[in-house]
Amino acid sequence: MEPLDKLTIDTPEQTALEFPLAGIGSRFLAMIIDTAIQIFVAFILLIVLALAVPALRFFGSVAPQWAVAIMIASGFVIYYGYFAFFEATWNGQTPGKRYAQLRVMKDDGRPINAYDAIARNLLRIVDQLPAFYGVGMICVFLSKQNKRLGDFVAGTVVVHEKTVEAARPFLEIRQDDSGVAYDVSRITIDELRLIETFLQRRDTFDPALRGSMAAQISSRIAQKLEVQVHGWPANEKFLESVHSQYRATSRYRNA
Repeated sequence: MEPLDKLTIDTPEQTALEFPLAGIGSRFLAMIIDTAIQIFVAFILLIVLALAVPALRFFGSVAPQWAVAIMIASGFVIYYGYFAFFEATWNGQTPGKRYAQLRVMKDDGRPINAYDAIARNLLRIVDQLPAFYGVGMICVFLSKQNKRLGDFVAGTVVVHEKTVEAARPFLEIRQDDSGVAYDVSRITIDELRLIETFLQRRDTFDPALRGSMAAQISSRIAQKLEVQVHGWPANEKFLESVHSQYRATSRYRNA
């Protein structure tokens, strides 16, 4: 099965969003960083537990069993809880994923919730078998979307995050060109509605989704207008300018 290099999502706004899929290499880099953090935290907790051992003496002969139980529970929380906690609170990212510019998202582009984060990370118990994430790597190789078992269960995928800078199209307005006039007669009513829908709903979108959608709609409209401008402000300003100029035309008033 040939893997895909990107995730394509068709949105109700009549545009296709594309997110580059994360491969084993970038995910392994994120894992190394997260594992280093986990080892450091585990080392600190081990020191704390060692200092607290005298306090367990009141349990009598079962004190060693309590110490082992605490160590096992702490290890489980550190390993599995670490990923679930950060992905649920950092919008699909752990410190390692943030460094590697990766993000976990739903198959349809929506942000993951706490349930998704817990579900995909509990399956690490199976993904890491028999050793070194053997099951997980096999699933990634066999999946078109580079999914491990936990991703299949939670309906998630790991993508390369597009930063605001990277999401900007090569077609943007110069700061001193904010008053440039466009031939908005080339814009269709459907394209105007696409722009309006995005501008009205953009504040409700996840930042990554908003940036990607703005970039792709801007590129589509800019190509239609045959413009090639660069720099600030961002692509949303371009859409605002086109929308404002279209509204001022007789075509808009007669629509």
